[in-house]
Amino acid sequence: MAWHKIFNSTAEAMAAIPTNKPKLFIIEGQRICLARTAAGFFAVDDECPHLGESLSKGTTNYLNEVVCPWHSYRYSLANGAECKYRTRSVKTYPTKQEADGLYIEV
Repeated sequence: MAWHKIFNSTAEAMAAIPTNKPKLFIIEGQRICLARTAAGFFAVDDECPHLGESLSKGTTNYLNEVVCPWHSYRYSLANGAECKYRTRSVKTYPTKQEADGLYIEV
């Protein structure tokens, strides 16, 4: 795994990723859903394990979960677990904010 710079500053990342509205990034061929909440930036696989919808088309909530737009399955941005354990977890990716930007480890 390697760290990939996504934005040149935290301010740039915050402008591009509104709170509670995830965005899709493709890094090394992997579809990543990048989300920002009050708790910070989080990255998970973009594909919902339930039926394959893009999680980046959904929203996030105050519980730091990403919500699938199809059937409202909710996944923890911290550990990837579905809130009611109805399906498998999504893979999470570490993020870090440095002085020179925002990074995701893929």
